[in-house]
Amino acid sequence: MPSSEILEKYRTASRKLLLLDYDGTLVNFAPTPDKALPSKELLLVVENLINDPAVKLMVITGRGHEDIESFVGHLPIDIVAGHGAMFRNNGTWEICHHDTGTWKNEILAIFHKTMLDCPGSFVEEKLFSTAWHYREASNGYALSRKLIQDLKSIIKTNDLKILDGNAIIEVINKNTNKGIALKNSIEPADYDLILCIGDDKTDEDMFEFLLKYENAITIKVGPGETLATHMLGSVEEVILFLKQLGQTQK
Repeated sequence: MPSSEILEKYRTASRKLLLLDYDGTLVNFAPTPDKALPSKELLLVVENLINDPAVKLMVITGRGHEDIESFVGHLPIDIVAGHGAMFRNNGTWEICHHDTGTWKNEILAIFHKTMLDCPGSFVEEKLFSTAWHYREASNGYALSRKLIQDLKSIIKTNDLKILDGNAIIEVINKNTNKGIALKNSIEPADYDLILCIGDDKTDEDMFEFLLKYENAITIKVGPGETLATHMLGSVEEVILFLKQLGQTQK
């Protein structure tokens, strides 16, 4: 658990920015994305945090904007969706890049072929990316390694990249990531304290962007190598930590 020193820094900061991933950070992974609903406890904790006028809270997720909107859109928070492809500021969504996705059909054909060879997996088409999920597939990981190889030539010729995530392979424009999203949407000097929490490889782009800022604290959820400065073990620990932050508020 992050130290009492972090809690004290949070308590005394007059301008605080919370940057929170969604899946694997605020909610546990579910068999399908639509089942990963925010708990009542989480919503109460978030509502308590944002009741403090010194706090700005932003959810940064790989989910599509309509998807994450259905979960936390009722909250007066900023949201970055699609790994940085879209940004909600003051309730209004803006497109951050204009990749037309002419490559999607070719990627989808490969994904669907892999899905047929992998019972329990499924394909998800988002506005600016395409994903293959294999959380419920017994042979998913082995096939995901083959899939990455099959995608490489298409990736190279279409300025794309592969996101090798938690039981998911996703293809997206190579210039879209959470670190770039932060660079384009926040000014770190505006805050006394920036607290960023995430669990997956895509969150490492945020951690890397924040490395040079002394007012930033980064937290990795779960095991694995990371650029983050601190670690939490689970979603439950994240919620407990956020609850502790709320209890320090003036």
